[in-house]
Amino acid sequence: MTKLITIDPVTRIEGHSKITIRLDDQGQVDVARLHITQFRGFEKFTEGRPYQEMPSLTARTCGICPISHLLASAKACDDLMAVTIPASAAMLRRVINFGQLIQSHALSFFHLSSPDLLLGMDSDPASRHILGVAAKFPELAKDGIWLRKFGQQIIERLSGKRIHPTWIVPGGVSQPLSEAVRDQIVAEIPQAMAIARKTLDWFKPAIANFQDEIDSFANFPSLFLGLVGIDGAIEHYDGHMRVVDAQRRIVVDKIESRDYAKYIGEAVEPDSYLKSPYFKPLGYPAGLYRVGPLARLNVCERMGTPLAEGELADFRALQPEGAVLSSFHFHYARLVEILYALERVAELLGSPEILSTQVRAIANPNKAEGVGISEAPRGTLIHNYRIDVNGLITWANLIIATGHNNLAMNQGITQVAKRFVDGRKIGEGALNRVEAVIRCYDPCLSCSTHALGEMPLRIELLDASGEVLDSCERGL
Repeated sequence: MTKLITIDPVTRIEGHSKITIRLDDQGQVDVARLHITQFRGFEKFTEGRPYQEMPSLTARTCGICPISHLLASAKACDDLMAVTIPASAAMLRRVINFGQLIQSHALSFFHLSSPDLLLGMDSDPASRHILGVAAKFPELAKDGIWLRKFGQQIIERLSGKRIHPTWIVPGGVSQPLSEAVRDQIVAEIPQAMAIARKTLDWFKPAIANFQDEIDSFANFPSLFLGLVGIDGAIEHYDGHMRVVDAQRRIVVDKIESRDYAKYIGEAVEPDSYLKSPYFKPLGYPAGLYRVGPLARLNVCERMGTPLAEGELADFRALQPEGAVLSSFHFHYARLVEILYALERVAELLGSPEILSTQVRAIANPNKAEGVGISEAPRGTLIHNYRIDVNGLITWANLIIATGHNNLAMNQGITQVAKRFVDGRKIGEGALNRVEAVIRCYDPCLSCSTHALGEMPLRIELLDASGEVLDSCERGL
């Protein structure tokens, strides 16, 4: 008879989910599924609110990556106002976005994934966590904590708060950068750079110890999507979308923000509140693609900073004939992006223009629809708003980075479960590897659940003894 293995909850990720693994009559894995069990519905909550509130409102979808939502939302509002924000404001937005990327990547790599990498996939789960890492590798743990703190302090120093600041606003930012704050950040960049380079020097040779995981952790041909600049360089704040295939050949390029819906569709499955975006020209589910640090290093032509450029060459050497396909290498890509972000922060803060007091464009709405796209740490983030004549939101759609990867995560856990899970004797390390595939993507499930249609709901009226007096349901 068919049997079901359930991993509930999936650990060391942001948010709540479970995995089910279905076995056939011979005890072999048939299919695995990732179920996102929480529902947020922020798109619906925002209807009727003034568009100016959208950055602060949508940032509340998450306490881990609010800056990403602030930026995509503010860009959508810029589009509604039809303004070009001051150059200094764009530079400051870039700096805070890099602060977000640094702290988020450090959290993912050091706190959530390094226990598997340092202690081993089959190590004792009682100590396979950040405290176990700190006990055996104290210097590396301290480096991870310091690097995350540095990223958070960039956010706090620019905006006044580490979580849910109101500094990023439609038209730019609310306050200029002071020379003293700039100098505080610049003074700590050398230490952050030393940690990033030291971690890469440790991790690159360590990759050889994980060949089984590399071969099976969502290692398959797919499309990759991400932002690039006009010159094809990696981009996190602006630019246009590009899609490449498994050979790194460009499938479609220069997708403008307003045209995203021509290429990205959204499907809904009954066993998850997480939507399944797909590449429309290939249909669903054949149009599977991946986003995030791995995708960004696959879609770009160059990094544009000297140290990160050298690291990109080493990264590409993993698969010189095409795209780097194994999702295990999300970890590697994060470290390269941290180094790149530090180089870019130093470059941006070195410009005299960043101290300009002209940091905001003021305008009324000039368009009925606006789209904002930026790169969150986990991948491409899309905010799309429509407003009425009074500037009130009539419709909103958020396509979250984690959602883009939904199809790939499901295919990935099936692949690794078929490689490691034996239904006749289930090892804890095998199930940990199934979870570890999900950790490669560093999903942010608090952000991601914006289901289409009506939320299935059942309400029961109970008396004091627990007896059901009445009930009603919808969508079940």
